[in-house]
Amino acid sequence: MSNVSITQRLRDNEFFHDLPAEARSFLAAHAQVRRLNENEVLFRFGEPARRFYLVTEGHVSVEVAAIEGPALQLQHLGPGTVLGWSWLIPPHRWSFQARATTPAEVVEFDGEVVFAECEKNPALGYALLKRFSTLMSERLNQARQRMIDEWRPEGFA
Repeated sequence: MSNVSITQRLRDNEFFHDLPAEARSFLAAHAQVRRLNENEVLFRFGEPARRFYLVTEGHVSVEVAAIEGPALQLQHLGPGTVLGWSWLIPPHRWSFQARATTPAEVVEFDGEVVFAECEKNPALGYALLKRFSTLMSERLNQARQRMIDEWRPEGFA
């Protein structure tokens, strides 16, 4: 990551900026920078979900496997976007696949440690749950619309 610290990235990011400073510091302490090569898969559908991500450079595609043919790209996420909610919701398995479409850099958070802290600190848990539930709603609505647009059967109104 450039000379900007993870804590600074969180403070500057819309998703995290209004969390208390202690919460941002906790998250930063349980995060690391990860570089991705183009076409590198970040996570796959059905695998255990133990992380979440902040895209800081490049682009990541959220995809769903097709019955046949290539995966369907649901969203194309760029710098500043948060990715992954399955670490927060049992059974903690990925609902989609994510793949870097360009060389990319992400901040990778340890979702297991964050989840354990949320269990001990309900204020943090509630603050994160509100943010991630909004993210889930947006992503699921976009996924639904994209699948309807792409996979609409012949004659379907």
